[in-house]
Amino acid sequence: MGDGDAPAIFDQAEVARIFREESGRSVATLIRVVGDIDLAEDAVQEAFAVALRKWPAEGLPPNPGGWITTTARNRALDRLRRESRGRELLSEVAVLSPGDQEPDMAEEVGAGAVQDDRLRLIFTCCHPALSTEAQVALTLRLLGGLSTTQVARSFLVAEPTMARRLVRAKRKIKAARIPYRVPQAHELPDRLRPVLAVVYLVYTAGLTGPADPGLCTEAIRLARILATLLPDESEVAGLLALLLLTESRRASRLAPDGSLVLLGEQDRTRWDRALIEEGQAIVRWCLRRNQPGRYQLQAAINAVHADAGTIEETDWSQIVALYDQLLAVAPTPVVALNRAIAIGEVQGPAAALALVDELELDNYHPFHATRADLLRRLGRHNEAATAYQRAAAMAPTDAERDFFRRDGRASR
Repeated sequence: MGDGDAPAIFDQAEVARIFREESGRSVATLIRVVGDIDLAEDAVQEAFAVALRKWPAEGLPPNPGGWITTTARNRALDRLRRESRGRELLSEVAVLSPGDQEPDMAEEVGAGAVQDDRLRLIFTCCHPALSTEAQVALTLRLLGGLSTTQVARSFLVAEPTMARRLVRAKRKIKAARIPYRVPQAHELPDRLRPVLAVVYLVYTAGLTGPADPGLCTEAIRLARILATLLPDESEVAGLLALLLLTESRRASRLAPDGSLVLLGEQDRTRWDRALIEEGQAIVRWCLRRNQPGRYQLQAAINAVHADAGTIEETDWSQIVALYDQLLAVAPTPVVALNRAIAIGEVQGPAAALALVDELELDNYHPFHATRADLLRRLGRHNEAATAYQRAAAMAPTDAERDFFRRDGRASR
C-alpha cells in the first residue's frame, strides 16, 4: 500500500471467512514444512492473531491466504530455531519456499499426481495406523477448519470425548513418524474409504451450517481432485455425483427469512439444472460399471428425486429398492432411518414408525424429527409435539430449531 493510499475498510466477518477458507490450506502447508501438527496449528493461529492487529490499519493484503501462510511459516521456523528440539527437527525436514515442490511427488502417484498440500494431508491423516473414526475426525479438524464442537456433532459424541480422540490421534501420528505425502499408487485403494468419508462430512458440515457455505465448495473441490486422481474408482465418482446433486438443491433449502424448507415444499425451479445434469451423468456412468457402493447408491437416490417435478411424482418404490441395496452395503441405523422414511411414502406412516421405533438413535435429532412427523400423520399429536421438542433441543442450526418448534406447536 502506497503512502497516499487509504486503508481498506476492515471487516471482521471477512477475516472470519478468510480463516474458514484458508486455515486448512495454511495448516497443511505448515505441516509439510515443519512436520509437526501442533506447531503448525499454533503458528497459523498466531498468524491470524497478527492479522487482527495489522489489517485494521493496513487493510487486507492482496492475497490474505498467502500472507497468513507466510507469516505462520516464519513464526513456526523462528520457534524451531529457539528450541533445542526444534533445531534437531530443522535438520530433519526440508524447509520449502512457496514455489518449491517435493522432488519425489511425481514418483508417488505417477503422471496424474495432484500437487495439493491439503490432499496430501488428508491421506496422511487417513493412515492405517489410526482408527477410521480418528482419521475422519482429525482431517475434519485440520483440513476443514471445523471446530472440535463441529467435529463432535458430526460423530454424534460429546465435545470432551472428541477433544481427547483428536489429541490421541495427533500423538499417534507423531510417535509413528507418519510421513506427510500422497500414498503410492498401490496404497491408494485401502486408504480411500476414510478419505471419502472426510470429504462427505466436510460437505455436510457446510450444508448444516449456512454461515460456512465455503465448506460445501471445498468438499466439491476435493471430490473433483480425487476424481481426477482416481478416475477408475466408482465410489469416488459416486461421491462427486452425490455432492453435486445435493448442492443443486442447497439454494432452495432455506426460505428468505432463514427458515428451513423441506424437500416436498422446495421451489424446484430454483434447483441448479447444470449440477443435476452433471451428477446424473456420473450416476449413469456408475450404473454401467455395476460396482455399487454406498456413495453411488446415495447419488442414485438423489438422482431419482431430481427426476421428479413434484414430491408427488417421486418414484418412491424405486427409492425403497435403492435403500434396500444401500442397507445391504452400509447397514447403519441412519441408513435404516432413511429407508423407513421412504417406506412410509409407499406403505404409510404406521409401517414406517414400526421400523423407526426399532432403531437406537436417541442422540440423533433427525430420528426425533422423523418420529414426530410420523406421529403427526397418525393423529398422535401430543406424542408428536414431544418428539418435535426433542428434535428442536438437539438441532444444530437456528433454522432447524425454529422449524421443529413451529411444527411442535402446530401439533398440539
